[in-house]
Amino acid sequence: MHHRHTLAAVAAGILLTAGIGATVPAGAAGAPAPRSSAPATALVVDARWGGHTAFDRLVIDVRGKLPPVTVHQVRSLHYDASGKKVPLPGKYFLEIRLSPAAAHDAAGRSVYHGPRLVRIPLPALKGVALTGDFEGVVTVGAAFDTKPEFKTLRLHAPERFVVDIAHPVGCRS
Repeated sequence: MHHRHTLAAVAAGILLTAGIGATVPAGAAGAPAPRSSAPATALVVDARWGGHTAFDRLVIDVRGKLPPVTVHQVRSLHYDASGKKVPLPGKYFLEIRLSPAAAHDAAGRSVYHGPRLVRIPLPALKGVALTGDFEGVVTVGAAFDTKPEFKTLRLHAPERFVVDIAHPVGCRS
């Protein structure tokens, strides 16, 4: 009887080991992990802007692979974790969400060197704020006096997300 239990335990161990081994990708067993200079999670490191003849440009710089980004017009901007209203002037706002992304490293130190909250005297863009770095989502808010007409670009080498905002009709730069 003891021999059957031992045989059953050995058989279960072999099956379990075979099942676990089947889940390891081919070539991964015993091979060192490939080294990469890009972080596993995209890191948002800066936000900058500039005025051009017919548009203002907001650029969000990312270290690592540029993650999916959404841009939505919202009624007001709020800080993600607290829900407090962001004190930027303007009547119209865009919320730019990068996810998965972070503005801090694995030790919790900020890697973001851009503005936390700044007023901007451009024809279209009136302010920018880092509104969130919470649970794998980084949000940046932008403020405008007139309803923004914008287009977005994903640029690489270096990785960055761009929002071009047309100047209001009748605006002279």
